Amino acid sequence: MLGPKDFIKLFNRKDYDYALHEHQALFTVEDSNKFRGQIKGSHSKNLFLKNKKNKFFLISCEEFTDINLKKVSKFLCLGNVSFAKEEYLINLLGVKPGSVSPFALLNDSENSTDFYLEEKLYKSEFVNFHPLTNTATITIRCSTFIEFMIENNKKIHIFSTEKEAIIKTYG
Repeated sequence: MLGPKDFIKLFNRKDYDYALHEHQALFTVEDSNKFRGQIKGSHSKNLFLKNKKNKFFLISCEEFTDINLKKVSKFLCLGNVSFAKEEYLINLLGVKPGSVSPFALLNDSENSTDFYLEEKLYKSEFVNFHPLTNTATITIRCSTFIEFMIENNKKIHIFSTEKEAIIKTYG
């Protein structure tokens, strides 16, 4: 499994244009707003979910998006979902609570986690995600983020909470 340092090396080898911001550990959106400082771009809230059939999902949305799990799971056809236990997070994505981000999907070699990116983040010029640790944040152009995920064989469903639908799929 990739760790934060290996992930940054991967980013550097690919010569991506990004900014790395180190900060104290951030566990919640509230922590992030209070302690991250001035970082440009949209910031994310990442939900690692599981349904009763043991199917896993990662939903990334803009930090202030109100996500109604029942409503979202219905229009995305996820089934009855709840937050996945820490053991699944560690075993599947190789991260601990507070460090969840789409970048952790690189550790899911079986691609057993379906990834959903909310339209508000998708339409942002710059997005911010933790690089497998909650003591840092990476700022990257959303278009570069999409390219990176596709290059790493990750399927991305772009969804709209307003339209209650998937509007585009990559990968």
